[in-house]
Amino acid sequence: MGEIIAILSGKGGTGKTSVCAGVATALAQLGEDVLCIDCDIGLRNLDISLGLEDCGTLSFREVYEGSYDLSQSAVHPQYPKLRFLTAPMNCAPEEIDREAFSHMLRKARSQFDYIFLDAPAGIDAGFRLCASFADRVILVTGADPASIRDASRTGEVLELMGKESVRLVVNRINPKMFDSMAITVDDIMDRAGLPLLGIVPEDANVVLAAAFRKSLLSTTKKGAAAACKRIAKRIQGLPIPVSIR
Repeated sequence: MGEIIAILSGKGGTGKTSVCAGVATALAQLGEDVLCIDCDIGLRNLDISLGLEDCGTLSFREVYEGSYDLSQSAVHPQYPKLRFLTAPMNCAPEEIDREAFSHMLRKARSQFDYIFLDAPAGIDAGFRLCASFADRVILVTGADPASIRDASRTGEVLELMGKESVRLVVNRINPKMFDSMAITVDDIMDRAGLPLLGIVPEDANVVLAAAFRKSLLSTTKKGAAAACKRIAKRIQGLPIPVSIR
């Protein structure tokens, strides 16, 4: 059975969606069958990070309502093992039929190795929808004090929800900035109160790939792309050392 992974963040601007796209693409490159679901209703952007902005995509609501089948989800033109469902338009997270959404995810488990749920930032209804169905949670934070505080608070909410498999990804790390701030990744882990899954460096290629409507991993093998590949291998259970390079 496939594993459901929710990608969450305590606040906007952490680069959660680009991490979701990068790690999901890396797993597909490694031969895993992957389904990405954009659950950020109203502010959907996962298609851009995946390089699928120009592709026709179904919404997950169209699938769970029975208008289409999971087999009709968009296939990535470069990575045939990667499929995608976008978020529905003109509805609120509270309007999502949880039972039907759950049934769709059960079907997805039988067809995919990994199902990624890219949740909206914050701890409102969309966050809780994704977290409640997740087997594993990846919490993305930046290195700034506000992001770390929000990550800590989000971790507390997840603990109250009974979520035990929660791991931290520190995104957009700038080693020079770290030196000037006299802060380390260990400091961030201590303040957030969560174990580390990976660190991702600041990388202009993330923005450039999106601007050229391409996936990050198709444009470079270094920087953030390499970090996403390392995280993907750790998700598979491989003992890959944490590194920023």
